[in-house]
Amino acid sequence: MKKIQVLGTGCPKCKKLAENAEAAAEELGIEYEIEKVTQLNDIMQMGVMMTPALAIDGEVKVTGKTASPDDIKAMLA
Repeated sequence: MKKIQVLGTGCPKCKKLAENAEAAAEELGIEYEIEKVTQLNDIMQMGVMMTPALAIDGEVKVTGKTASPDDIKAMLA
């Protein structure tokens, strides 16, 4: 099972990134869990200074932008 973490305080870009991540995982048909990390201390502990950010299995893949579902599918595959 893939663990997908969306890091951000809940802004519209963060919500869009979460939607895109969910869509990508659904299209690939993989088992996944989405976690929204909203606490600034937790986000900073992961080394992220710009949100939104996306981490897969604990590894930060995208920071400061909203990745497309196709981009996220490539990261999940």
